[in-house]
Amino acid sequence: MQPKNLKRLLRALERQGLDVTYSNCTYSVRLVNSPDTPVAEVLLPEDFPVEAKALKQLANLASVRHPSGGCVCRACATPDFHPGDAGVAIGSVVETVGQVIPGAVGSDINCGMRLHVVDLTIDEFLAKRDQFVEKMKGDYFFGTRDVTMTAQAMRSLFQYGIPGWLDVMLDQPTGSVVKSDLQQLAQESERIFLGGSMDGDWKLAPEELVPDAGLVRDGGLATIGGGNHFVEVQRVDKVENRTLAHAWGVREGQLAFMIHSGSRNVGKYIGGMWRDKAKAAWQKGLKYPDSQIFPLSTYSHPELVASYLQAEATAANYAFVNRLLLAELLRLRLREVYKDVEAPLVYDLPHNITLPEGEGWVTRKGACPAHLGQPVIIPGSMGAYSYLMVGRGNAAFCNSASHGAGRIRSRFDLNRRGASQSEAELGLTGVDCITLREERRIEEAPAAYKPIQSVIDVQVEAEMVDVVARLSPVLTFKA
Repeated sequence: MQPKNLKRLLRALERQGLDVTYSNCTYSVRLVNSPDTPVAEVLLPEDFPVEAKALKQLANLASVRHPSGGCVCRACATPDFHPGDAGVAIGSVVETVGQVIPGAVGSDINCGMRLHVVDLTIDEFLAKRDQFVEKMKGDYFFGTRDVTMTAQAMRSLFQYGIPGWLDVMLDQPTGSVVKSDLQQLAQESERIFLGGSMDGDWKLAPEELVPDAGLVRDGGLATIGGGNHFVEVQRVDKVENRTLAHAWGVREGQLAFMIHSGSRNVGKYIGGMWRDKAKAAWQKGLKYPDSQIFPLSTYSHPELVASYLQAEATAANYAFVNRLLLAELLRLRLREVYKDVEAPLVYDLPHNITLPEGEGWVTRKGACPAHLGQPVIIPGSMGAYSYLMVGRGNAAFCNSASHGAGRIRSRFDLNRRGASQSEAELGLTGVDCITLREERRIEEAPAAYKPIQSVIDVQVEAEMVDVVARLSPVLTFKA
């Protein structure tokens, strides 16, 4: 089937400089004046709205080519596809050879998802829900958390990620981590994408976070962040692949907690710096690209490409530890309130990152890796199901999957009109949202997001992922 008024839509897109076709839930798009660039494909259910701005952003990204050499050889987008604020559509995936594109990742480097399961029933949890929530509000909103680090721990965190940070903590634990089961944290590293470690360099981190000696009290670590980031308590509602669920320690009726956060101010610092560096490195006298997206070429600036990738890895290492600490604060509070709780990790994976794949790199912006057999975490809104999936390694979509449902209404629109809408119209009826900001609750209302079931179904049909388990929301922390 095809969307209603397809011909009219395609003509309108052509007037905006886009050559677009549609077939089998896939839009194929390219700039009209760029016949030599790859056609970008967007997987989108027929009843989903098509946003010309997002299509233009994807077509621009697919056409990025460095004059010294380097190009995009494949571009696609997942069904949570929507416009991005910095000129790159959310849900974009590009495979590049001979170049990297700092702006395609942006500043929320290694934003990602983390999922734990908990052997508590919903009734057991709700019996002490208020006590648990008050403790978590202190940690997440009022700064009662203690994630003090030694200077050595911070340097190891940036340099080596979770394994480096753990090595220091095992010798000299600080802050609330003194109460943690550090052996459990070490064993769980195998359930983190890349082991939670990339090739970073602490010298590329913000100076104030890597002093020569002493203690570091970083206000960004173990924080959720704004926007669509969250920590959510969930219930394993239904298991569909019992073999994999059993192997991953997931059972129906368990509680779970899901974390969505990234590299916070470290990512902003590194991402912003390297967008500027890529622009400054553009060959003098050459016209800037119309898209204002500046790549770095291995042909003209191999040292800048290497430095950027190491800087990105430095921020990514911070993000891995940030999610671990958010989870560990929650796990420690669960143990305080509910006593003997193990709460093992299921998986942790990124969705804003550049990774070496094939002959070059794959950059995912609001899309996550979905290699064959790899766990994939796809959240819905705080009023809808979330999904634990398994990747099928679909090369046509660069071994990727969506990182969520995707926005259908902007935060501006929700702020402008949402306050006048009813709880039912916003989809907030029955939603237990823990936040200090009422505007955040409205901005992130379920009505802001696409229907998650359609997003999941179309990816299953495209053989990108398969469902392992479905999770329903219990309560959501939003900063």
